[in-house]
Amino acid sequence: MSKKDNSDVKVGFKKEIGLWGGISIIGGIMIGSGIFYLGTQVLERAHMSMGLALIAWIVGGLVSILGGLCFAELGAARPEAGGMVVYLDEAYHPCIGYSFAFTSMLISGAGSIAAISIALPEALRAYIGLSDIQVKIFAVIFIVLLTIYNCYGVKLSNILQSMSMAAKLIPIALIIAGALVMGRQDVNLSLQPMDGTGELGLSGVISTIAFATVASLWAYEGWTNLNSMAEEMKNPKRDLPLALIFGIGGVMVIYTVFNFAIYRMLPVETINSMIASGDEYLGTEVARRVFGNVGGVLVVIAMVIAMFSSNNGMIIAFPRMYYAMAQGGHFFKPIAKLDPKTHVPVNSMILQAVISSILVCLRNLSELTAMVVFVGMVYNLLVVISVIVYRKKYPDLPRPYKAWGYPVTVIISSLLFTALCINTLIEDPITAIIGFVVPVIGIILYFVFDRRIKKDEKEVA
Repeated sequence: MSKKDNSDVKVGFKKEIGLWGGISIIGGIMIGSGIFYLGTQVLERAHMSMGLALIAWIVGGLVSILGGLCFAELGAARPEAGGMVVYLDEAYHPCIGYSFAFTSMLISGAGSIAAISIALPEALRAYIGLSDIQVKIFAVIFIVLLTIYNCYGVKLSNILQSMSMAAKLIPIALIIAGALVMGRQDVNLSLQPMDGTGELGLSGVISTIAFATVASLWAYEGWTNLNSMAEEMKNPKRDLPLALIFGIGGVMVIYTVFNFAIYRMLPVETINSMIASGDEYLGTEVARRVFGNVGGVLVVIAMVIAMFSSNNGMIIAFPRMYYAMAQGGHFFKPIAKLDPKTHVPVNSMILQAVISSILVCLRNLSELTAMVVFVGMVYNLLVVISVIVYRKKYPDLPRPYKAWGYPVTVIISSLLFTALCINTLIEDPITAIIGFVVPVIGIILYFVFDRRIKKDEKEVA
């Protein structure tokens, strides 16, 4: 679809993304730093029960897949830049889509980029001795350089994303294969705590899995972002659903097998001592035991490529939402422009880089990840429900792909997201409150701009 920028020059998105490109964007964003350190957080939340932890990884993947089926239907029916912004606008009210983009701009999108940008130099600390301030300087430079590169067009972005996606799977596969072959530990798949908490009843098991699943969802974060680039896909009606299903499903398998391989290689005593000492990178220890000194280097290479690919994918995808938010005049006009030469929202990308850099300076890694996950769950819930709203509101809208098992899958997905949101509200109320405040500010800002637009229209009339 072609759009006009604010100079009345017809500038449209270029269709450069195929099926593998779509999978690379999804997988590239999802498989970042989380695969290397979140296994520790999931295990701790599961009371050190390997069985409960593995279930949490699988549940996190299934929640994401069920949500992905809903996103696939919406994306195939409405293949427009902005993705979730468009669906929320049309299903509920433009202020809802606007609040999502606004929240992404300030917290979830920019926060994800900032978190990965901090995590990358953190992983290199042991090798190049970076101080806290040097980590933040490194992170800001990383954001700026990737933003500059992606301003030159989606074709170049897609090439880099596909290459980095393929490159990071190689060391991850080597670590998994080595641990599964050489590991001699019996994996205890009991669903009871191993940290002295005491036996859990059925409700306790469910609550523990839910709490651990929330931690795993940071590693799955990112599968929603391909929809915002649907207008740049060559055949979105076919490739968008396939990319979502294969991308999320493949990542779930990788995460589950990766963590099982860790349990197969490391004795329980080693895992406990590493956690007690604050060492969250269990995968690094596995690689060292399998490959010796080379293993540590292999992990660093895998982590750097994974986080590079993840950040590149997010820097590509998120600005399309802010571009969609600015369409119609409810944000600053330059954000609604596409560059006439490269056909990408350069101004939106620059704004994103500035906000992400500010978050790097103001927040640490754990604070950023907690906020991102909760806010993401709230809006994912609204988009999943919008599948039902769309079918009622737009019954004649062509749907090249329909969510499997509708309405059961939509209802199950909605209930899961709701339960996870409630669980976070109970376990981490401060994060939840912050997650609600920013969207409310976005809604207020929408009506401020809307009032100005209507005032201008009256003056013209």
